[in-house]
Amino acid sequence: MPVQADWIRFGEHSGYLARPQGAAAAQPAVLVIQEIWGVDGHIQDVTRRLAAAGYTALAPDLYARDGVRPPALAQERIAEVMGFWNSLPAATSGDPFARAKALAALPEPERGRIGETYTATFGNTAGLDRFLPALRAAVAHLRRDCPASAGQPVGCVGFCMGGGLSALLACEDPELACAAIFYGSAPPLERVPAIACPVAGFYGSLDARINAGLPAFAEAMKTHGKDFQYQMYEGAAHSFFNDARPSYHVGAARDSFARLLELFRRSLAP
Repeated sequence: MPVQADWIRFGEHSGYLARPQGAAAAQPAVLVIQEIWGVDGHIQDVTRRLAAAGYTALAPDLYARDGVRPPALAQERIAEVMGFWNSLPAATSGDPFARAKALAALPEPERGRIGETYTATFGNTAGLDRFLPALRAAVAHLRRDCPASAGQPVGCVGFCMGGGLSALLACEDPELACAAIFYGSAPPLERVPAIACPVAGFYGSLDARINAGLPAFAEAMKTHGKDFQYQMYEGAAHSFFNDARPSYHVGAARDSFARLLELFRRSLAP
């Protein structure tokens, strides 16, 4: 399906909006929540894929205010950090001491640029609540102000940092139609009772850090009678859905995308 995609502004926020080109009426909407890498080429591609499946999809840029990012979080700077990260052997990228040694071996000014942006991006994985106002503004835009989705149900999907934010948004928004978590951290368990929508989770068996919080989250969802279905993909690592990363796992990505579309089909009926 042909799609139309543009960068838009809503209040002090901005984002990448994609919608089915031939749809005359408003369509159900999906909020696409970025990884730590921002609304990069991969997240833009996912947003267009969801538009091609028949949804209005919006990926808010959580690093920008009034359409402008801090210099350390400029897309070209983040791309440089991703290039550094992708160049590391798996054993090195997963070891903070080995990563620091690899960074120290770089010449200046490259080392300084990458170090500054690395700290700025990976520091965003703590204190995720500060991004919730931007997510609420994006959902409000989709529900009320965006002609391509106004009046239609809204669900969300997030990846990595965005997966944790997808879970938090489900705790915050009682009108959310559904939430999908791709290898994101579990929300605080005391917030689970507030979840009112179906939640789906997608995890790689090699992602020990994220998976450590999964059993308690699943048990809390079961205890409070919440709808939580999750898949664990054997042999898949963190970021298995990101086809711009060495961790991409085609089988896990294919299966999870099919299940994601089924979640949206069930939950986002106009």
